[in-house]
Amino acid sequence: MVFDLDGTLADTVPVCVAAFRSAFERFQGRRYTDEEIKALFGPTEEGSCRRAVPDDWKGCLEAYLDAYESAHAELTEPFPGIEDALRLLNERGVATAVVTGKGPISARISLRRLGLEPYFEFVETGSPDGPIKPESLRKVLAKWSMEPHETAYVGDVVYDMEAAAEVGMIALGAAWAENSTVHEARSTKLGAVFYDVCSLIGWIETNVPEASSRQSYGG
Repeated sequence: MVFDLDGTLADTVPVCVAAFRSAFERFQGRRYTDEEIKALFGPTEEGSCRRAVPDDWKGCLEAYLDAYESAHAELTEPFPGIEDALRLLNERGVATAVVTGKGPISARISLRRLGLEPYFEFVETGSPDGPIKPESLRKVLAKWSMEPHETAYVGDVVYDMEAAAEVGMIALGAAWAENSTVHEARSTKLGAVFYDVCSLIGWIETNVPEASSRQSYGG
């Protein structure tokens, strides 16, 4: 089972917005609105900084990452139930990975701050050129030597569901975050939608058999 990060494992979007606002204000001299910042989402932070501050994107990215680390100090817990879900998968011998549009440094900061690093075998991050989740999901499948229909991707936005469907994975909608858009996805692309993590845990208990022959990840 593969998980998105922002808005799926934890409510990290406000941390992203705060960090971008701090960096852009420093390098652009004005305060960006939430909407302006979210309009830059899609590529990694490097890509967003290149678009917003093309003349000094490296300095902007460094400022973003510093601000991101600082802002994350206020967010040290994943969504309620996430660790229970990961622990259940671990107990059943089910491998888990992360596929996110974040850059590698911010993804590592979040997983460390949230205490979730030990649960994931692989972390595939995004591209500064734009969204690449289908490609990232295929990389995970190749590493696991698994067929798409044997795996599921849990994400909180329409693009996550589309990416999973494109690859042939089971698309599981995480609708527990305030800004989730999975309910807008075409029903043919959705395996299931969950409005709380407890419901996802119930789905795992019913649909994911124990696989004692698989290696167990996490701790």
